[in-house]
Amino acid sequence: MLLSFLRLRFFTVYGPWGRPDMAYFFFTKDILKGKSISIFESANHGTVARDFTYIDDIVKGCLGALDTAEKSTGTGGKKRGPAQLRVFNLGNTSPVPVSDLVSILERQLKVKAKRNVIKMPRNGDVPFTHANISLAQRELGYKPTTDLQTGLKKFVRWYLSYYSGGKKAAAR
Repeated sequence: MLLSFLRLRFFTVYGPWGRPDMAYFFFTKDILKGKSISIFESANHGTVARDFTYIDDIVKGCLGALDTAEKSTGTGGKKRGPAQLRVFNLGNTSPVPVSDLVSILERQLKVKAKRNVIKMPRNGDVPFTHANISLAQRELGYKPTTDLQTGLKKFVRWYLSYYSGGKKAAAR
């Protein structure tokens, strides 16, 4: 028996209640603590950029993917038609340099970051991500609506509220 499956590929998800090991999260914490943050640059002083996608846009994409498969089994358990193997990218389609992310955080936090620009390790992450969401747009009606400025504003508001007291709480 063949099974149909759906795979959703998320591109650099951020927002309230996000993963503390993600750059936007620990940059926020370290900026508030007055610690320096390391910003990677790629070979030949190139820019490292990410397709940052706000969590609400990811959720909309996941909801849009529910119950979208065509029927591939008939009554009586007999298989009709091939299994569906579908993969959709869920991203924002607007890669932003990590240095711009830091600038937005500085404005939102009203604190200047202590930047330490270093070369990206050879065995490190990729220097650039950019989601091609054309299939998700066409088949799921996926349309991200939150730009990085707006999403980080929501994240910072949550972060300061959750860690109550802003700079004092973040320093713990």
